[in-house]
Amino acid sequence: MIISAFMSNRDPEKLFPHDYLMKYVVNLVPDFVRPNHFTIARMVLTPFVLWLLLIENYQFGVPTFILVAFTDTIDGSLARWRKQVTSWGAFYDPIADKMLIGSVIVLILIQHVNPIIAIGVILLEVLMVFGGWYKRRQGTVVHANVWGKVKMLLQFLGVLFLLMSLWLGIDLFVDISEGTLILAIVFAVIALLTYSL
Repeated sequence: MIISAFMSNRDPEKLFPHDYLMKYVVNLVPDFVRPNHFTIARMVLTPFVLWLLLIENYQFGVPTFILVAFTDTIDGSLARWRKQVTSWGAFYDPIADKMLIGSVIVLILIQHVNPIIAIGVILLEVLMVFGGWYKRRQGTVVHANVWGKVKMLLQFLGVLFLLMSLWLGIDLFVDISEGTLILAIVFAVIALLTYSL
């Protein structure tokens, strides 16, 4: 409970360590482009990523997945650097992440990795969305915390390793993907307890 109270009181405009690296990217973004534009772009581009992966065009699908996933880092850093954190972004940014990662997990991971791991990741994501939705209905805006950031990074890396194995034919990446996703599940449980409950 102490961890939960500490993380829930975090100032949403306080910079994360990766934001200092992202400052150089943020400076390239024109002033009229707002952080929520990147969130919307991620939602709109997710079906295109899925289509490329569905037709097994990994040569374009994997780089497109990386690019679309990178918009998550851009929108958060942009919002914190420019002091443009909004309750809309706090709610819909994680949903856009879950749309991208969750749909790729359903499409690719269940076929190529232990389905129990994939179902575990998806179930925890659904619980986090409902927990965030419930908190929002109670009038509380819940912002990302460190545990959720680590979880998201591990999920991204787990999916990326699997996609790289499919693209490049490196079987070792499948095992690395499984291990990374199991670790992501651990951080997802911590994030769930400190974020949405």
